[in-house]
Amino acid sequence: MFGIIDLGEYIAGAIGVILLPGPNSMYCLTAAAKYGIRRAYCAVGGILLGDSTLVLLSALGATSVIKTIPVLFLTLKIIGGLYLAYLGGDLIRAAVKKFTAAAGSHAALVPSVEIQPTNIIPTPFSIFRHALCLSMLNPKGILFFLAFFVQFVDPNYDYPALSFFLLALILQFCSISYLSVLIFCGVALVSWFQHYRRVAATIIGLVGVMFIGFALRLWTATVN
Repeated sequence: MFGIIDLGEYIAGAIGVILLPGPNSMYCLTAAAKYGIRRAYCAVGGILLGDSTLVLLSALGATSVIKTIPVLFLTLKIIGGLYLAYLGGDLIRAAVKKFTAAAGSHAALVPSVEIQPTNIIPTPFSIFRHALCLSMLNPKGILFFLAFFVQFVDPNYDYPALSFFLLALILQFCSISYLSVLIFCGVALVSWFQHYRRVAATIIGLVGVMFIGFALRLWTATVN
């Protein structure tokens, strides 16, 4: 149908990938707990734009370009890994500070992954930009999208662009549904953080460690 092969398998695979913990989902959760629902959805917008761009690149055959130019993939790994490691370090530093202080206002309980002082509320565009960078500078995610979509498009279909478009719509619907759940969970966690500051700081520090783990995985990624 519309040049799509094994639609059920595609939906199951897309949901499975979305549910895996990653920098995008962790960023949305942190943004929601720190800045509220409206700014968290700015992060969602950046992620959706990044994913859509990767789908477009997939449709244009970018996989072969990355495989034939190893230096391009290496550059993506280095830049993306450094960016994730920096954000992880920022989270860990803020968590240590909050754990030591064990006090502060609602706004200070959840550290920002923004590269700026934590007492400054970032603009919606700043949050959007950081989310977009997280999505676009994740080489492992890039390779997944580029390799994943082409498996479900019939090469003999006359309108492959339509197939990619429909697959992208399904993916984005699943993604925004999941991220919405994370956003509202993040807002609900704020009141809990107010009562258990040290535990909350520990959890935030672990999220920072996860970001560094994401960076390490990117640096060891290979092109199959």
